[in-house]
Amino acid sequence: MNLSERLNEDMKQAMKSKDKFRLSTIRMVRSTIKYLEIDLKRTLDDNEVLDILSREIKQRKDALQEFESAGRDELAASTKAEIEIIIKYLPEQLSEEEIKVIVQQTIQETGASSKSEMGKVMSALMPKVKGRADGKLVNQAVLQFLQ
Repeated sequence: MNLSERLNEDMKQAMKSKDKFRLSTIRMVRSTIKYLEIDLKRTLDDNEVLDILSREIKQRKDALQEFESAGRDELAASTKAEIEIIIKYLPEQLSEEEIKVIVQQTIQETGASSKSEMGKVMSALMPKVKGRADGKLVNQAVLQFLQ
């Protein structure tokens, strides 16, 4: 079962169980996927759906920081719950140690030795950790090894 089918099934399940919050979150994600499918005039594969899910989580994490700094606890709690729902559709996240190992291997593969070659490392690295690691963590690990 691909991600789109899984989202559809979970949406149906949320309807049956009358879980309005989960239903609305899944509908928001499905809506984003559907708009892109309409724009591209084709169905999306799992990698493209993963990109959308990662983007949705990133947007919510940014909003969460804003809500917390503004003291909007009720919105922050709601956003945290949305993040938890969406994260379930991503592959298992890599630990910091696993990220560091992959970063070291990629730096060796690309032969990078300074910060100026960070773009080369990141372009080789991101497909390896796609959907399994936060871009900020990966970026920090690369910076740490290139200094």
